[in-house]
Amino acid sequence: MEVVAVRRGAVRSVVVAGLLVLGVSGAAGTSGEAGAAARRGPEADVAYHGRVSLSQGRLRVWVVPQNEGPAALPNAALRVRLSADLADRQELAQGCARAGLREVVCETGALPLHGRGRHIGLLLELKDPVPEVVVRIDTWWNGGASDRDASNNQHAVLALDTGDSYAF
Repeated sequence: MEVVAVRRGAVRSVVVAGLLVLGVSGAAGTSGEAGAAARRGPEADVAYHGRVSLSQGRLRVWVVPQNEGPAALPNAALRVRLSADLADRQELAQGCARAGLREVVCETGALPLHGRGRHIGLLLELKDPVPEVVVRIDTWWNGGASDRDASNNQHAVLALDTGDSYAF
């Protein structure tokens, strides 16, 4: 029971700290819609397009982040989550970091209005060969922007161990 209480307390602390950093607690002198807009930050429609392929325990992921606006973003980060464990050692692309047993996060670079970020290519080794893997790609951090259309930045792709390329 004590472990659960510690975890809840730790998670609550991280959430509160994150809200304070983002300024969600509210600023003095802001009210109504103007205050809400100030807390939300800019609006940007981030989208991801690319493909994945799986062959003999090696997963290739290629992603192109895109921003349809209405505001440019100085940077964002996408997350790649897998249904299978990653091998212990990975050589990741620049700007990418491992975030867990089955997760990698990558910065997109600047996302100009109606433009693309840097192309991200990953070659991920799986811990054990599997006949298929589900790859989920979504936004991990968007620079404080709001995005009303999450349908184009949340993808789930089933990749079979055939070497075939699956587009999203």
